[in-house]
Amino acid sequence: MPLFHFRRALAPEHRHLLIALIVASALFMELLDASVIATALPQMAVSFHENPVNLSIGMSAYMLTLAIFIPASGWIADRYGSKRTFLIAIATFTVASVLCGFSNGLLEFTAARILQGVGGAMMVPVGRLVVLRVSDKRDLINAMQFLTTPALIAPVLGPPIGGFITTFSSWRWIFYLNVPIGLLGLVLVLAFMKEHRAEERRDFDALGFVLLGGGVGALLFGIDQLGRPALAPGIVATLIGGGLLLCGLAVLHLRRTPHPVIDLALFRISTFAQGALTSGNGFRIMVGAMPLLWPLLFQVDFGMTAFASGALVIACACGDLLMKFFAVRVLRRFGFRNTLVYNGVLVALAMCACVTFTAATPIAAIASVLFAIGVVRSVEFGAFNAIIYVDVPPEKMSAATSLAGTLQQMSFGTGVAIAALILHFAALWNHGSAQTYTVADFRIAFVAVSLLGIAGAYGFSRLDPHAGAEASGQAVTVSARRQKSPKPSPG
Repeated sequence: MPLFHFRRALAPEHRHLLIALIVASALFMELLDASVIATALPQMAVSFHENPVNLSIGMSAYMLTLAIFIPASGWIADRYGSKRTFLIAIATFTVASVLCGFSNGLLEFTAARILQGVGGAMMVPVGRLVVLRVSDKRDLINAMQFLTTPALIAPVLGPPIGGFITTFSSWRWIFYLNVPIGLLGLVLVLAFMKEHRAEERRDFDALGFVLLGGGVGALLFGIDQLGRPALAPGIVATLIGGGLLLCGLAVLHLRRTPHPVIDLALFRISTFAQGALTSGNGFRIMVGAMPLLWPLLFQVDFGMTAFASGALVIACACGDLLMKFFAVRVLRRFGFRNTLVYNGVLVALAMCACVTFTAATPIAAIASVLFAIGVVRSVEFGAFNAIIYVDVPPEKMSAATSLAGTLQQMSFGTGVAIAALILHFAALWNHGSAQTYTVADFRIAFVAVSLLGIAGAYGFSRLDPHAGAEASGQAVTVSARRQKSPKPSPG
């Protein structure tokens, strides 16, 4: 059936889910690309005649570009239209993928990765903005379940897919595979998305963009280098200190300028502040640590191959996918606050169960624990990503996606750095050397990041009991129960 016939036949109440699926596919392409590259570095180093350690600059350049340009995404979408911006983002990312595949040297590859980062920085928050604008509050949870799937599954699937491609083909195909996905995405966006543009045209906050982009970029790069020996400690400290200083100056500027690149007034909305910053960060840091801890444990201490350890972690992705069908029912039954608090504790306890793993633990037992982690974290991830936006007014939505995207990028990067630091100090504490890691070192890391998750879950206890009731459907459920209950007889 031609696309325009399908568009006419599609029920209006289902259109938001189709848009969410299209955006989720684009986000999956971007996040998968970011996670598969690590397994290809040795083969790429041979092609470029470089040390594999030097190629990590391609990963760092991409991460920093995301951090710098995400804050500007909301203004660009408001000025030029969310559909047009999303199309340009997909096209930029796809072209940059081809350039990465064609690269024959480190300089070319790094430049292509920076261009990819520009496309990714526009694609993630603007795609989320498109979905939020076409979804009613009652449809928000279903839509966010689609959008959170790539963030949970792509880092899990990336290593085994990257290992398979680099083992049986060329590393260049990691980037070439984005081409058909990108072209299909362009066609679907043109066919099904509508243009949204802000009515009010505001000036671009160039100073705020420079201060915030420079601060976040320096801070993230410094944090990223904490667990690596590439830079001297003094340089790392300067990066982190300079990043904090620039971020502080950015906050002072953003509070005073009439049209800031990031709207800090959004933190006055309690549900946004809880989900995007205070409580949500603990959970995101914990989740961000897992793609580092699991492969290292399985490969370094258990002696698994990269492909075998990646295949084992797919059990977690299966749990994530399965629970997508039931997450709405959980929220409708228990509401946002109870779900975020009690399910958050379950996620942390499930993560902590990884301390029981040894080389003698049956594969089926490890897979069962990972599957359980996937089930409970799927509910939590979808819930706090939805609570971020339930009370944001429509005219603030583009600013909200930019700010939330920036904070999310920082917290996931911090999760990897914190996990690496904990492993480093745990190794020094246990056996006086950080050259090798033992199971005991990983146990300390799992307990530490689980405590961060529990702290985040506890933070959600400050939410209003009825927060997000319209979005979760709990308000409707309670009202229906009251109508069905028999009225007491007089006297």
